[in-house]
Amino acid sequence: MKYSKLSLAKEAIAHKGFIKKIPDIFRMVNMWRKGTYPVKSIDLILPLVGLLYVISPIDIIPDFIIVAGVLDDLAVLSLAIPKLIREVDKFLIWEAEQKYSTNSAKVIDAEVV
Repeated sequence: MKYSKLSLAKEAIAHKGFIKKIPDIFRMVNMWRKGTYPVKSIDLILPLVGLLYVISPIDIIPDFIIVAGVLDDLAVLSLAIPKLIREVDKFLIWEAEQKYSTNSAKVIDAEVV
């Protein structure tokens, strides 16, 4: 039986927002830490550091400076969250490939846009 990456991607990514992907993020980081999920370290570390920066009380521009303090956090979030979502989507596709990769199944390579 053949599976296309496009159908695997649709199944893996279907109807999940960022909040619903949080367990997937933890699973992705855990599998990366164990060495099961092959990904560049920088692709995971940078978005996670960005989220930690927003959560932490230490900022480059303190939050008590009303406009600038909030804007720097929003700028970091606007860079970190899309990157993290792209990495989680790649992980979900990889995970679906692993699930369907058996001797009788073949995954057809396709580009997801």
